[in-house]
Amino acid sequence: MELIPAPRHVGAYGEGFFELGPDTRLAAGAGTERTEQWLRGTIGAATGFPLAPGDGGIRLSVHPTVTRDLGEEGYRLAVTPDTVHLVGGGPAGLFWGAQTLRQLLGPGAHRRAPLPGGQWRLPLTHIQDSPRFPWRGVMLDVSRHFMPKDGVLRHLDLMAAHKLNVFHFHLTDDQGWRIEIKRYPKLTEVGSWRARTKFGHRASQRWEEKPHGGFYTQEDIREIVAYAAERHITVVPEIDIPGHSQAAIAAYPELGNSDVIDTTSLTVWDDWGVSKNVLAPTDNTLRFYEGVFEELLELFPADAAAFSAFVHIGGDECAKDQWKQSPAVQARIKELGLTDEDALQAWFVRHFGTWLAARGRRLIGWDEILEGGSRADGTRAEAACAGGTRAPGGETADIGLPEGAAVSSWRGYQGGITAARAGHDVVMCPEQQVYLDHRQDGGADEPVPIGYVRTLEDVYRFEPVPPQLTEDEARHVLGTQANLWTEVMEDHARVDYQAFPRLAAFAEVAWSALPAPAERDFADFERRMTAHYGRLDALGVAYRPPAGPLPWQRRPGVLGRPIEGPPPNA
Repeated sequence: MELIPAPRHVGAYGEGFFELGPDTRLAAGAGTERTEQWLRGTIGAATGFPLAPGDGGIRLSVHPTVTRDLGEEGYRLAVTPDTVHLVGGGPAGLFWGAQTLRQLLGPGAHRRAPLPGGQWRLPLTHIQDSPRFPWRGVMLDVSRHFMPKDGVLRHLDLMAAHKLNVFHFHLTDDQGWRIEIKRYPKLTEVGSWRARTKFGHRASQRWEEKPHGGFYTQEDIREIVAYAAERHITVVPEIDIPGHSQAAIAAYPELGNSDVIDTTSLTVWDDWGVSKNVLAPTDNTLRFYEGVFEELLELFPADAAAFSAFVHIGGDECAKDQWKQSPAVQARIKELGLTDEDALQAWFVRHFGTWLAARGRRLIGWDEILEGGSRADGTRAEAACAGGTRAPGGETADIGLPEGAAVSSWRGYQGGITAARAGHDVVMCPEQQVYLDHRQDGGADEPVPIGYVRTLEDVYRFEPVPPQLTEDEARHVLGTQANLWTEVMEDHARVDYQAFPRLAAFAEVAWSALPAPAERDFADFERRMTAHYGRLDALGVAYRPPAGPLPWQRRPGVLGRPIEGPPPNA
């Protein structure tokens, strides 16, 4: 069967089919309401069948035996000539089983209206399935290029179709602030718009000379969170601090290092790369961002979902130039008893880690938050945190993280290895492997070639758990995540092109129980992708065709930044 991601176990009940028709009924037990509604809205729309309530067709249920054997996200699907019985270990497992059922119906089941002459039938089969990792994520950057709400909802549908369950929502950066904060209206009045946008890599001299921007109202955010929850996807918001903050400083100049530069002259950045305009480590800045996070926590409530307590604070690529030049910052470092600017950033991270923990939340950040662990008096920075951070041998690990904090390991595997060995949870998303803004091929027609060549097969052979970790340490790997940075993705068609088909390969890595990378059957995956391209076509996904970009997908003359050779195994 051409299923993606591949299930753990598939068996056949013999030859033949279960036929769907206008009289097919849908019986839904307790705890199945979301999947029942979704099936009627999608399968019902594609087939034109009402799937009216009652026995005599498809039956949905949640059962503790499946929970015991396969977990909350596991499911069993049994198709006989007379019935289809889908049983989930929990509501989420039932929903993932419904995605499998949809795939079995064929590409037409992914359309929004029935086509003439459609034949709707399921092969006789029994499937047992559950995911390898609980965190199966996708990060979408909406700061560099804003994606309107409808595009975000569509993106969530595409994630659900591939059994991906964590949406990392990168909402702020130097180039734009994308979320309404009512107590600080200038963040969106000023910070959500830039005057122009660069075409291609930051070395390019081509510009689109018109304003770019947009933001999500708080009602938009609530809708996105609710839409994701209906699809058993958790939204993890990111507010980037203390770097990547020029848009915020442009809106509120007192947040910046005004003794070094004239922060009142700053605008939302119109270039790519890493801005040197970072937050000043003042009490005013702390109170300001506490206000931001207070509103954020209301918009992204912690509930029964596994990862809903997480809040991402960025913490990456914080240029220290202004801090080194600022008399006020140097006085602050001395006042706090810190060694240097790296320790100051660690202090900044610890402050918000403690603040979030006091409200029942967990901080997660990029792997730079591991840095700067020591104080000027030679003691470990963790001494300022309740309980400290303990390494496997019992000693305090010198990595500067508050207890309970987690790490997104992006600069390679090493940050994740360090964090896991110190007892911190990790999401593996190394840029060399799963940054999907990197080019898919070395050909001259590849649009805006960025970074290393990462083919469909490269992504399929990505392994999230480093072999250096022991079995106990590996338990801290919550899962993995593919990242979509949008400097060169100006609309959803470009996001589609960079994401697909590689996101389908990534989804299988995150979900399926695959052998070691070298032993994976890529030929079989390609065979199944042949059918999956039909599903992507039906969903309207502007993926990269196997033979290369179509004429309208190319960007001739737009400067990229290709890196030759294989990526380092960092």
